Amino acid sequence: MAITHNPTDQEFTTTRDGYQAELAYARPADGVIDFTHTFVDEGLRGQGVAEELARAALEYARQEHLKVKTTCKFMAGFVKRHRAEYEDILA
Repeated sequence: MAITHNPTDQEFTTTRDGYQAELAYARPADGVIDFTHTFVDEGLRGQGVAEELARAALEYARQEHLKVKTTCKFMAGFVKRHRAEYEDILA
């Protein structure tokens, strides 16, 4: 599944079978990214789409040497479940 990063709109998005999903973020300070909202169309739910968006976004944060905050409830839970994998980039 192709995930697109749109820095202007501050979001990661994907489309599959006409359904969309997005992970939005903010940049509240230099060197910090805050994942603020996740949305997955009902037609894509339960297929791991949100997890794929999360992994792509967290990889972007790592590549850009950003510290991660998770205002989004989904992202907070995802990072908590995979803490060992992402602990180095958490704010």
